[in-house]
Amino acid sequence: MNSVVAPSVDWTQLAQQALAGDLISREAARAVLQAPNAQLLDQLAAAYRVRRHYWGNRVRLHFLLNAQSGLCPEDCHYCSQSKISGAEIEKYPLMAQEQILAAAERAHTLQAGTFCMVISGRSPSERVFNQVLEAVQTVKSRYPMKICACLGLLDADQTRRLAAAGVDRVNHNLNTAENYHESVCTTHTFQDRVDTVQAVQAAGITTCSGGILGMGESDDDVIDLALSLRQMNVTSVPLNFLIPIPGTPFSEQNTLTPRQCLRILCLFRLLLPSQEIRIAGGREVHLRHLQPLGLYAANSIFVGDYLTTPGQAAQADFEMIRDMGFVLEAPDGSPISAT
Repeated sequence: MNSVVAPSVDWTQLAQQALAGDLISREAARAVLQAPNAQLLDQLAAAYRVRRHYWGNRVRLHFLLNAQSGLCPEDCHYCSQSKISGAEIEKYPLMAQEQILAAAERAHTLQAGTFCMVISGRSPSERVFNQVLEAVQTVKSRYPMKICACLGLLDADQTRRLAAAGVDRVNHNLNTAENYHESVCTTHTFQDRVDTVQAVQAAGITTCSGGILGMGESDDDVIDLALSLRQMNVTSVPLNFLIPIPGTPFSEQNTLTPRQCLRILCLFRLLLPSQEIRIAGGREVHLRHLQPLGLYAANSIFVGDYLTTPGQAAQADFEMIRDMGFVLEAPDGSPISAT
């Protein structure tokens, strides 16, 4: 991230612009990321004003299942599952349906509104794809949760079949700005990712697309990512903060601070005022003791573990939500108590 003296900002005015649907200027966006620490609470207040308008005091919970791990032919530099990673992780083919159902039961027990099934790889084979469709239909028949599928690059036919099977949402992150993409991955393009998100939209499925911050990108790259997501009008925006996993090319990238993470969350709320914004991977590592403040900008978190890294205990998440005066959101959008 850049380290420069930021201009004075009227945070109340920025919140008003966001609520009016107006796009804040790039200069203002840079100022959000470069604001001094003394203004952090004012930033959070502005972000919370927008968040409260659209989401009230509700927090959505998502549960993530790494249903197929490792053995990926892509070279994403952040990922412990990529072909160039030397990270020591568990590798396995698509889980049996019984294992997927057991995970779905745990997600339901933890009051998650969305069950997210993720598989590694560039794109699913026809055999794996059919097994995923079967698992989706079985989970939906047993539990009142929304289903999100993250399956890599997808074409129009695949997204139509996902819609027919009852998939509520498909995740495919843009990950970073178009200008920085080749510094992150060379085995597929930024446009490949855009094409998948557009195929999901064309199939009538809710889009989930966000990014990973802390990979060496500039402030303008962070802004460009947010603007791309705004332009594409994605519905849900997971924001991951890079965990520098040993054995990956980005193992030495460790520049984020808790305060910078909060500024990033504020920026995305101001640029994407009505979207669901989720604090995803790296929440516990980088926000640390400031995790609760992230909920002033974001309205969603993962409960449980991530793909190859552990998360905070679910009970700690429930206590954090309750202590902040928020309540959990049921799959139908209604509030439920944070136990």
